[in-house]
Amino acid sequence: MPKMLNVTSYATKALCGAAIVILSLSGGARADVAVSGSNDPSEQIDQHLVSLMSGERDGLGKLSAKRIAKITTTPEGATPPKITAEWLAQQPAAKGGQQFECLADVLYHEARGESVQGQVAVAEVVLNRVEDPAFPNTVCGVVHQSNRRGCQFSWTCDGKSDRIGESSAYSRVKKVARAMMDGAPRVVTDGATFFHTPAVKPSWARRFVRTAKVGAHIFYRKPVRTASN
Repeated sequence: MPKMLNVTSYATKALCGAAIVILSLSGGARADVAVSGSNDPSEQIDQHLVSLMSGERDGLGKLSAKRIAKITTTPEGATPPKITAEWLAQQPAAKGGQQFECLADVLYHEARGESVQGQVAVAEVVLNRVEDPAFPNTVCGVVHQSNRRGCQFSWTCDGKSDRIGESSAYSRVKKVARAMMDGAPRVVTDGATFFHTPAVKPSWARRFVRTAKVGAHIFYRKPVRTASN
């Protein structure tokens, strides 16, 4: 019985909260909720429902058709925005934890001279790798992963200083990193997990599917394996 009472209390609070939201939109209409002295939880819920629904009906009746349409329509901005230079300029300074910093760092060192879409493309590679079992499952793990030839991203182990020398460029890539980590759609590289510059022709590129060329980088993903191959 104690567990049932706890569930009842939670359900009642949730229903009251929903009613308050709707009634507040109507401009102040409210319902008088009479709580029964009965110890039967189901009876108390029934009385709450009747009272709340009556109040909601009265409240909605005072709303104009235009107001109802507004509050029942998906708000603008519900879909992730396309990351553009104009959009980035309107965003506040980006902040985040260690994983965010790792993504911002790789964008700075690998793509700070690229267009916004070029920076988004590099971010997609990093995040696609995080979701690929063949790579580490964190952004920092992907960025600092080493292999038998050295490092996945050469700037992490080239012996040169990784000091941030261009603060404005770093501020911009941080905004890109924040947007990508917050769920911006990855539609630039078609699932790529590798890239290189046109100045080099790595042997591994022949074994992968070329998906895009954005700025100074060419992007690839692993071929889809089927039962026949």
